[in-house]
Amino acid sequence: MTITPRLFEAYLECPTKCWLRSTNESPTGNAYAEWVETQTESYLAEGTNRLRSGALVHGCTVVPEIKDLKGARRLLTVDVSAQTRKSSSTEVLNRSKGTPRRSAVPNSVSKINQSLVTSISEVNVESRIHAVERIPEKGPGNPAQFLPIRFAFTNKLSKNSKLLLALDALVLSDTLGRKISIGKIIHGDRHSMRRVKIVGLLSQVRKHIEKISALLYNSSPPELVLNRHCIECEFQSRCRQKAIENDELSLLSGMRDKERKKHHNEGIFTVTQLSYRFRPRRRPKKLRDKREKCHHSLKALAVREKKIYVVGSPELRVEGTPVYLDVEGLPDRDFYYLIGVRVGNGKSAVQHSLWADSVEDEGRIWNEFLDIVAGTENPVLIHYGSYEVEFFEQMNKRYGSQGESGSADTRTQKKVNILQELLGQVYFPTYSNSLKDIATWLGFTWSRTSLVGPNSVVSRCEWERTQSPSMKADLIAYNAEDCQAVEIVTEALLRLRVPDGPADNRPSETVYVQSLKAPWKKFGCFESPVQEFEGINQAARWDYQRDRIYVKSSDPAKRAARRPTRNRSGSSKRYPANKVVECPGLVSCSICGGEIIPRGRVRRTLHDLSIGKTCIKRWIVEYRFRKYWCPGCRRRLGTPREFWPQSKFGRNLVAYLLYENFDSRIPLQIVVKTLERFFGLEMPPRTFYALRDSAAKYYKTTYETILSNLASGSLLHADETQVSVCGKTAYVWVFSNLEEAAYLYAESRDGSFLREMLKDFKGVVVSDFYGAYDSLPCRQQKCLVHLMRDLNDEVLCHPYDEELKKIVKEFAELLKGIVETVDQRGLKARFLRRHRRSVERFYKRLSKLPCQSEEALKCQHRFEKNRDKLFTFLNCNGVPWNNNNAEHAVKAFAKLRNVVRGSFTPNTLQKQLVLLSVCQTCKYMGVDFLDFLRSGEKNIGAFVGNRRWRRSQLNSKTKLQACTESESSER
Repeated sequence: MTITPRLFEAYLECPTKCWLRSTNESPTGNAYAEWVETQTESYLAEGTNRLRSGALVHGCTVVPEIKDLKGARRLLTVDVSAQTRKSSSTEVLNRSKGTPRRSAVPNSVSKINQSLVTSISEVNVESRIHAVERIPEKGPGNPAQFLPIRFAFTNKLSKNSKLLLALDALVLSDTLGRKISIGKIIHGDRHSMRRVKIVGLLSQVRKHIEKISALLYNSSPPELVLNRHCIECEFQSRCRQKAIENDELSLLSGMRDKERKKHHNEGIFTVTQLSYRFRPRRRPKKLRDKREKCHHSLKALAVREKKIYVVGSPELRVEGTPVYLDVEGLPDRDFYYLIGVRVGNGKSAVQHSLWADSVEDEGRIWNEFLDIVAGTENPVLIHYGSYEVEFFEQMNKRYGSQGESGSADTRTQKKVNILQELLGQVYFPTYSNSLKDIATWLGFTWSRTSLVGPNSVVSRCEWERTQSPSMKADLIAYNAEDCQAVEIVTEALLRLRVPDGPADNRPSETVYVQSLKAPWKKFGCFESPVQEFEGINQAARWDYQRDRIYVKSSDPAKRAARRPTRNRSGSSKRYPANKVVECPGLVSCSICGGEIIPRGRVRRTLHDLSIGKTCIKRWIVEYRFRKYWCPGCRRRLGTPREFWPQSKFGRNLVAYLLYENFDSRIPLQIVVKTLERFFGLEMPPRTFYALRDSAAKYYKTTYETILSNLASGSLLHADETQVSVCGKTAYVWVFSNLEEAAYLYAESRDGSFLREMLKDFKGVVVSDFYGAYDSLPCRQQKCLVHLMRDLNDEVLCHPYDEELKKIVKEFAELLKGIVETVDQRGLKARFLRRHRRSVERFYKRLSKLPCQSEEALKCQHRFEKNRDKLFTFLNCNGVPWNNNNAEHAVKAFAKLRNVVRGSFTPNTLQKQLVLLSVCQTCKYMGVDFLDFLRSGEKNIGAFVGNRRWRRSQLNSKTKLQACTESESSER
């Protein structure tokens, strides 16, 4: 089987089209496709003649066959038919990838080309090269060049034209046995010539050839997928009919291939199946101000039910005189030749059709359009789609936005894009959101259906050739009907704007999604068209049976019903004090040492917990003390230290609450319920919030000390994570080292504050590959675990890219040896320095590796870009090769975020981050968070030192007692 440029071009547009052409399927007819083929052939014939006639002028000789191109002069040949040699497929691939020429032995071919060599060796690749030019050598070491030439009638070059030129170069390279790196494309009305580099396109051509060969050898057709090329394809009617018969998902025009494949993996293959996947969901608060995304399942439901589904309330308003607009043009030339303007509504509307015979008339019709807009009172320009948006931008650049009279300015006029207004909010029962489909469903019909889509381009080009008045009239009438269709769709949307409005004005069969109830709830409301079922369901409820049924037939149920319902904990009872404490009076101020003024005596009850080694119990203490006033520091004194400031609760109780919430990650509701049930202590949630806020204020200095220590240390781990603050996305930055951790709140991910925070930092920053860290003026170590995961994902996504696998494999072997040394010797530079030679060898091999695939090139560039940041830890003591410390701290915040179960506010989030920083630092330093809170200490380092001193004192006393006992025994 032979792969020709015609099959290759068809595959680039649609695999199904390629397969149908290979099987000689009869086309179902498409005027635009036939016109394109005619234009291509005529442009090729005209271009070939121009090339022949211009050859003599440039001193170039036209030769009949390609073998004559090896002469010494500047030669040219046209209409060349060439094909690859089966026996030299391996040789062609090696030369195209830059390897030296060698015999076609399968064992000499790299693994990356094995599958491709097999496919090409079994399939001929044939090309009809439009022309080939030979440029003679310019001296020793500069051999002659062979340039393939291709013609394209379009003014704008597409990627497919370049790939077709690369296919010509691949076949020509095999025929001549020479490497070809540059080609030419002659295109457009002016026969512009563009030089194209072939080398970067050859890898894509080879991959496409491999896929085409697999497609052609398969007896069954490929999966039918409708795409944007269908309107230009000769098999459009055939494919669409089969897609409708099979109810294919690709009928939904807005669905991407990735989403369609995802549905296929879930077992959903038809539009009807997808329609049952829609579930009405409550929109989150943080997304209420954003536009609703398009739900293809709801689109499928609208098609199945043949109803209009409305999400929310459409906000379309036309406050002024509507001016419906539709523009016809030739996109290939950037030429707008017809502007349709419909002013007003209904039968009183006035239609204007502004026609341009040539490009020179484009400015004239633009000025006429501006005059129409200027003569309209309070105009609102209404159009459908983005083509008119581009039209306004281009015309404003070319001819200005005010016209000759200067009375209208299109930049200040209100414009409404109807398509943008209905996307995501209004779902019509049509497979696409095109104007033709929606207006047709609303009852509008076009009298000239032959001009729909790209066929209008064909009609315009035919009019330029024939100047037929009837063809011009048809185009103008078709454009006027488009303006009328825009009016009909606009009026339908305006009737859908208010859900509670009169239903008579709405289009028939309209459903508002907000009125739908979710049928999937496990414990939802029971509804039934049978009224008796609702009464039976009510009688089966637990409360109903307990209060109405069981109480009539069970004595325990009667007693339970008569028993008053009250809290078993007896929280309303006033507990007696466990202890009464008489506090001694004060002589002087404990803060400034000045004289104090005594005030009245006070009795206060302390509600606290007694925390022992094996138990916790409620502890009520009555304190009797005198209050004092210090004129020097203007403070009130005398309150016992056991009271938490401005509270009746004790320090142990506050420490227990903070420990449960921040360390154990227990939600607030459960903590409060536990206090009430087991300890009989009532605490409203607002009281806990007040205690938490005062604790954050109390430990603010501890938090600032942690930040200062991190910024002045020798090692810093950094990371960031998202958080919802008042419904908006914000970020929490995490900084840590081996002993401390701190959290910072920021409204955005912009890391500009890092430079100010770490301006005096002289150590090493360990982070991921986020670009904000690259601007820091210090040494950096990128997390190799992040890099390893990214490379692993790339390999999984591209399992056949052998170049990528080779790079990743070498990096894995390098990192494995380094990690083994770290496990044996630790993070000591004197043992890790020996791996620097391995790193240099790795980069040396990487630089010499000839990568062709896009993924391998990206991987190679990533290693080169971060060369000075990947292996910094080899030269530093105590610097890890991963960012686990920061990631562990991020997980701690993520657990707290899950406990909150809602959105933070900036104030509460900052206070909770202070306490979480203290909690996480205690963990890193091996300190029990509860013990630290109970101690009243603010410096964690001082608390650790005091604890060690007490432990050493206890150990010395134990040793002294042991020695005394041993001496007495000896005596």
